[in-house]
Amino acid sequence: MGRVEGKIAIVTGAGTGIGRACATRLAEEGAKVTIAEFNAESGQAVAEALGGDAVFIQHDVREEASWRDLMAAVASRHGRPDILVNNAGILATEDNQSLAQTELAQWRAVQAVNVEGVFLGCKYGVAAMTANGGREKGGLGGGAIVNMSSIAGLVGTPHLLAYGASKGAVRQMTKSVAIDCARKGLGIRCNSVHPGVIHTDMGDQVMALGNNDAAAKWAERLVQIPMGEAGQAVDVANCILFLASDEAGFITGVSLPVDGGSSVRVG
Repeated sequence: MGRVEGKIAIVTGAGTGIGRACATRLAEEGAKVTIAEFNAESGQAVAEALGGDAVFIQHDVREEASWRDLMAAVASRHGRPDILVNNAGILATEDNQSLAQTELAQWRAVQAVNVEGVFLGCKYGVAAMTANGGREKGGLGGGAIVNMSSIAGLVGTPHLLAYGASKGAVRQMTKSVAIDCARKGLGIRCNSVHPGVIHTDMGDQVMALGNNDAAAKWAERLVQIPMGEAGQAVDVANCILFLASDEAGFITGVSLPVDGGSSVRVG
């Protein structure tokens, strides 16, 4: 029996990278996974690769109507969701995000996806998980929300100003949602995951910022990681799987770094 056998899961931004790895691990452990992805081609490809109960729904995390439609579609197909992974995010709209070079339009574009998208996910996720009254009113309920933050939400990142600010907001939002749900007796846990240097398309995008030598940047960053190597998408996915499972039943409001020790590195 899988670790999330029979549970109904939604993963946003599941068409590539960590989102795809997360959807894959949840499906491997028995969950019925909805691939909520803006890019129809990549989202459909992941759903087809997973097979079984996996389904793709095109979704824009920035739009409230899209969240309402997503939750309605999941409820119609599977029922009340048990797991929501707010993974969708963007790095930047321009090459440089230093203070002087960050335009307001870029700032707002990053916050719209990375902060407002997670806010809407938590809002509609909690509502869907407490459908039919939820535990607060003696009915069925409970669930797990895992929000994707970043090591950039834990330490300063002057070259990624808008992105770092957005991920810090996700960390704090997660704690507030966790306490709110716990005090209301909803049985919903909410935690955040903070990847460091991970081999994904976004990781490559970070290294390419500023039109510098990406290979040289990778080599430079690897030296700074205490464990001496970059992580893989599945490393993050396995942590998300744990937090989404009943194994983490007494864990809420936690910020979990997955960074090879980078966030605690001294010197």
